[in-house]
Amino acid sequence: MRPDVLNSGYPLSARVLFGMIRMFTRQPLPDAAKINFYRPDFYGDPMKRLTHAAMRGPSSWSVGERELMAAYVSRTNGSVFCVGAHTATAAGALGTQAVVDQTLHDLETAPISEPLRATLRLLGRVTGQSTITPDDIRDVLRAGASAEQVKDALAVCFAFNVINRLADAFDYARLTPEGYAGGARYLLKRGYQ
Repeated sequence: MRPDVLNSGYPLSARVLFGMIRMFTRQPLPDAAKINFYRPDFYGDPMKRLTHAAMRGPSSWSVGERELMAAYVSRTNGSVFCVGAHTATAAGALGTQAVVDQTLHDLETAPISEPLRATLRLLGRVTGQSTITPDDIRDVLRAGASAEQVKDALAVCFAFNVINRLADAFDYARLTPEGYAGGARYLLKRGYQ
């Protein structure tokens, strides 16, 4: 269900900003960005800080690897808007659409590192089954990921499990390929702030 507040529940200053963004980019501001202007003290500002820290904060995972995690979690949740957004962003960061597509299509044969593959398996279990065991974590560590990388990946997983649910609950409008590409350029340049 798409609440009307997503269409019209913003103060004048935000509506003027949305209009300027549309005028300069020739693309509507995605719902994922607009929702941050509705009650920013409750959701927008804290979630932007959390997501930016998970996606762009210090980590031994690259930006592209974390964007691939976001796309993988989104695919596991079946969140069409977020799959489009983070597939485009991961492809831009990694410099290859093929690796992103292969990873989302068949994780076991994708040309990615073993620590990343094991980590994505873990994120898939957390997202799809809502439970993990100590053995699941040990499998990721045995594959070569560090404990810090596991923690960083779980932060990405948490952020996108929240964002995916909002995107689907509020029926975020899907973008054109040009819209997703423009959003990816913005996220790679400015992050999630």
